[in-house]
Amino acid sequence: MDTTPSASGTPDARAPYRTTGALATHAVHAGREDLAALGLHAAPLDLSTTYPSSDSRSEGLRLDEFAATGAQLEGPPVYARLDNPTVGRFEQALARLEGTESAVAFASGMAALTAVLLARSAAGLRHVVAVRPLYGCSDHLLSGGLLGTEVTWTDPEGIADAVRPDTALVMVETPANPTLAEVDLDAVARACGQVPLLVDNTFATPVLQRPLEHGARFVLHSATKYLGGHGDVLGGVVACDEEFARDLRRIRFATGGVLHPLAGYLLLRGLSTLPVRVKEQSATAAELARRLAADPRVTAVHYPRLGGAMVAFEVRDDPHEVISGVRLITPAVSLGSVDTLIQHPGSISHRIVAAGDREAGGISEKLLRMSVGLEDVEDLWQDLDLALSGLRPRPEPRRETAVR
Repeated sequence: MDTTPSASGTPDARAPYRTTGALATHAVHAGREDLAALGLHAAPLDLSTTYPSSDSRSEGLRLDEFAATGAQLEGPPVYARLDNPTVGRFEQALARLEGTESAVAFASGMAALTAVLLARSAAGLRHVVAVRPLYGCSDHLLSGGLLGTEVTWTDPEGIADAVRPDTALVMVETPANPTLAEVDLDAVARACGQVPLLVDNTFATPVLQRPLEHGARFVLHSATKYLGGHGDVLGGVVACDEEFARDLRRIRFATGGVLHPLAGYLLLRGLSTLPVRVKEQSATAAELARRLAADPRVTAVHYPRLGGAMVAFEVRDDPHEVISGVRLITPAVSLGSVDTLIQHPGSISHRIVAAGDREAGGISEKLLRMSVGLEDVEDLWQDLDLALSGLRPRPEPRRETAVR
């Protein structure tokens, strides 16, 4: 790539690079544009909880400004609950990938969703229109009224009729957890009218789908999943316009649901390989979905038209035997890691949702959800085949070691 010419007409190494705007390039460079000027190659990790300042008058004025507007602080940080440079790099990068003005990171995906609901509630709007299925804890947070919200559940075609003057937002997840059901975001956005649309984009990631381009105002991620990508970091993030980001920052400051700097560092690192991981995992997932669809031991396979690394399937016999039968695949909740995970939603991720509501959302007791990793497809299929057959690989014979 060519560098931007300086005023003298010669390339200036300090000038920003021109890019094609490709997502893969932004995934590697977003949030890191200033590193060369700092004399750094890897992004730094700032673990400070507080920052010294001898000018307390100016600090007071800056805090007044933040309390009034929620705008990012100009100048050095003050306190980690207000701001952190490492977390800020991740927020900047994720906003770039989603195509939004801003992003605000939180300690978990649920903390991020909670902040959105609290911000809308502070504006006097407590009613939510939502489409099932959603992630089980999101469903529970809305249905349980824990934040004083009222929810109307509907299908996509009923959104326009469900919207009221006090509706805070419309929430959808597509592909949905755990059935991988998809909604037409353009049609949903039209049905919302002036009500903001919140899209949980955790499964698709900005590699496969950018909801802002289809009319969404808020984009939610459980960053724990694909954004981190290695099963070693917990976090959440909302990508949105700067106006709403200011509300979220004030909520985060007041409630304390901040993302730890080490988590921000790991998430920024995870973004750099996100396009490669998602594409490779998606190719393997599509092949496994094809084989499962042709298997008589499987009664239904759910794989989104959009693609992705998630596969849901329903088995003819006991799904719990499949869970206990895998050896290479890890039987565990969560998703989006480099290794393949499988779980039974009715027992774990969606157990908190009432049985009738699970059934209405297409979550049958025979359903299994699999997050496909980066292993070889033949190894994964061999493990699934044995688990579906109720067969267990014979253990290696124990070898006695002489002690001298």
